[in-house]
Amino acid sequence: MNVLSTAGIKIVPTMGVYAATKNALRTATEALRQEAGPHLRVTEVSPGFVDTTFADASIADPVVKAAIRKRKEELAIPPDAIARAIAFAIEQPDDVEIGSIVVRPTAQD
Repeated sequence: MNVLSTAGIKIVPTMGVYAATKNALRTATEALRQEAGPHLRVTEVSPGFVDTTFADASIADPVVKAAIRKRKEELAIPPDAIARAIAFAIEQPDDVEIGSIVVRPTAQD
């Protein structure tokens, strides 16, 4: 199970490097899926805007940080939405692989 981000699906200005890292992991996940054989299931989960402390810890610009906090309050989904998606993939029978899951707020563009 690899957790990526919808930032790797919809690329936006100033997020290019972050998106590139997510797409590198997407490629590595697909390569693992193809090389792993029939007894290993490989899944990628791409969360959208989730209610975490990511912006608090990683963004220094106070204007940008405030804008992200505001958007988070308006839009973000709870972390357990991602946990439920991961559980869904894991709970499948051994012969069923969920290759990719995108989980985002319904209002996220």
